[in-house]
Amino acid sequence: MKPPESTAPSLFDRPALALHRTRARDEALFLHRAAVDEVQDRLSMVNKTFTAPAIVTPFAQIWRDALPEAEITADDEVLALNPGAHDLVIHAMGLHWANDPVGQLIQCHRALHPDGLLLVVCLGGETLHELRAALGQAEIEVTGGLSPRIAPMAELRDLGGLLQRAGLALPVADTARLTVEYRDLTHLMHDLRAMGETNNLSGRVKHLTRRRVFERAQEVYSDHFSTPQGRLAATFELICLTGWSPDDSQQKPLRPGSAQARLADALGTKEGKLSN
Repeated sequence: MKPPESTAPSLFDRPALALHRTRARDEALFLHRAAVDEVQDRLSMVNKTFTAPAIVTPFAQIWRDALPEAEITADDEVLALNPGAHDLVIHAMGLHWANDPVGQLIQCHRALHPDGLLLVVCLGGETLHELRAALGQAEIEVTGGLSPRIAPMAELRDLGGLLQRAGLALPVADTARLTVEYRDLTHLMHDLRAMGETNNLSGRVKHLTRRRVFERAQEVYSDHFSTPQGRLAATFELICLTGWSPDDSQQKPLRPGSAQARLADALGTKEGKLSN
């Protein structure tokens, strides 16, 4: 019997996301190019040659030059990846817009050979924390309420746990932060539009926002997050995740009590008893 479909509302409006991405301009996709650099840096540290890579990304043109031999597919909710077809899957800059991030990782895992590598780069929780604070304070002061304007993004620890939930071995999560400077709030928002990274929350406000909210947000932003040169600093956090499809050849932790030598011998000391 087919299980009943979930009636829970989706956090993200995927049709709106697709529309916003059509407005993206290639010259504004610097975060995706930074993600390419992060991926290449991590692959250079892996002592393995990959012959069947796949890349999950909303912007294929960014990755074609970096890995021309890779199969490239969109970050749809159901990924067009064949089970067990790849020794490397890169999920590039789309997981932060996924309604089911664990499901995305599970699908990537299923597409891997045994001992295949999954490498994920996505935006993390520190991203645009300055804009979130400025808009939040401004809206509360001007309207007395608070609207969902910036997507909640997962923290490093939470995303590391998703790898284990997806059944991947040897999980590692780390982060890289970029700080970008803007003339003013309008400049920042225009750049987000050009990246295809504007508000795609299902619960977003769909009527025009009062101009005073943005004017006050500019004031708050300038007061708390401006550079010595008077520009606005905006943080983008790239979180990088790596995990391996389990295989018998991989290193595994020893069972407790299985050590073949005493620590005291290794340190050249005498073993004694603890006293109360």
